[in-house]
Amino acid sequence: MPAPTTRELWSLRDVDFELSSGQSLGIVGRNGAGKSTILKILARITSPTLGVSRTRGRVAALLEVGTGFHPELSGRENVLLNGAILGMGRRDIIRRFDSIVEFAGVERFLDTPVKRYSSGMYLRLAFAVAAHLEPDILVVDEILAVGDAEFQRRCLGRMAEAEAEGRTVVFVSHDLEALSRLCERSLWLDAGQVREEGPTRQIVRRYLASGLASAEGGTGLLERGPVRVEAVRLTPEGGVAGDPVLRDTSTTVEVDLTLSEEVRDLDAAVIVTTASGVRLLDEALDRDQVARRLPGRYRLRMLIPPVLNVGEHTLGLWLGTPYSDMLDEPSLVPFTVHGSDQGRPARVVALELPVTLRPRDVGA
Repeated sequence: MPAPTTRELWSLRDVDFELSSGQSLGIVGRNGAGKSTILKILARITSPTLGVSRTRGRVAALLEVGTGFHPELSGRENVLLNGAILGMGRRDIIRRFDSIVEFAGVERFLDTPVKRYSSGMYLRLAFAVAAHLEPDILVVDEILAVGDAEFQRRCLGRMAEAEAEGRTVVFVSHDLEALSRLCERSLWLDAGQVREEGPTRQIVRRYLASGLASAEGGTGLLERGPVRVEAVRLTPEGGVAGDPVLRDTSTTVEVDLTLSEEVRDLDAAVIVTTASGVRLLDEALDRDQVARRLPGRYRLRMLIPPVLNVGEHTLGLWLGTPYSDMLDEPSLVPFTVHGSDQGRPARVVALELPVTLRPRDVGA
């Protein structure tokens, strides 16, 4: 029996970038692209096989829930310990202690061993320590997704403050809207290599638009398990497929696909995302449409009313069952909505809801 062949797999290869003091860098890419590996190298958790990584100043890394925490120590003791690891003197740590505790919101549990904390409490305290002990470089992974919406907003605000104070921020996130707000520059990683580097909004737009062509080598087809996507069309009302999508006109989305085997309880959803990563639409099949589907050819159709504002968008597709995801491509096809933004370019949807202003009786 012949020996199995082996193939080298590099998490990162030929990655080269430089970040000056006070700058922020976002890193985007699909799962497995090497984003977290870069952060571990910057934080000196992992050493590069080849090449060098140089950082100047104190690095605070938030890569996993409770990074650097000792589970048997209390929250208070871990704050002091983390400060010491960052090279802070005890007096400086005590001076910032109240701000850390207030931000984390764990006053009642400050003297409780952190092994008894929930993942959310762990995260709040870990981020508060990392952000308030004035590191020169703040490295943050997708971990913020663990927190609630309010805490995420506070974290992003704190990272923006750190950047304004002249600190360097490296941020990995699938929340492309947050990344666009925080980082002026971004790095797009693809299979361990830098595919592109530049202004964040440009990188996000091209990353979102990469979906179908990059995933399938430009063949125009997408296949995941028993599902094969053969064509995706956007047809504006009164036009033909490929005509410009207009701001004040409904648009029909059609997806031609083939099932190679029977699928029980097949569900599907059409997704529309802005260039900055805001998911505007995520509409699934009607409940009575989720059913057993035999092998064969199918066409998925959805009508988008004229609610999208002008600008760059991407069309995505999800297919699966209540038990598993079969295809999940949120950035399948890029498209542009043309027309007038009516002087309100910042709004992402234009619902044209009725708004009135009338005189009211005195005392009403």
